[in-house]
Amino acid sequence: MSKDTKSDAQRFGGEFGPFRKGDTTGVSLSTFKSLVWISNIGGLILVVLALEMLFVRQMFGWGLLALLGGVAIALFPSNYEIVGMNDEK
Repeated sequence: MSKDTKSDAQRFGGEFGPFRKGDTTGVSLSTFKSLVWISNIGGLILVVLALEMLFVRQMFGWGLLALLGGVAIALFPSNYEIVGMNDEK
């Protein structure tokens, strides 16, 4: 490992990963649950629309785009860290 390599590199989003920066706060458990429900329902609606576009309307480009968007929206809450879930030593 060279001198220039950071061992605490920040990945996508300030809340993501096992270690967060000191200036990020995280979200409460109830907020996280709400984000999960809303994003899963939104992602499911987009997947249903994508299947409609792919198989019924034969719009393969838009269907694939909507399918990828639905998956991305459904995975969105994984970027947040829940406050109080870490071990304080």
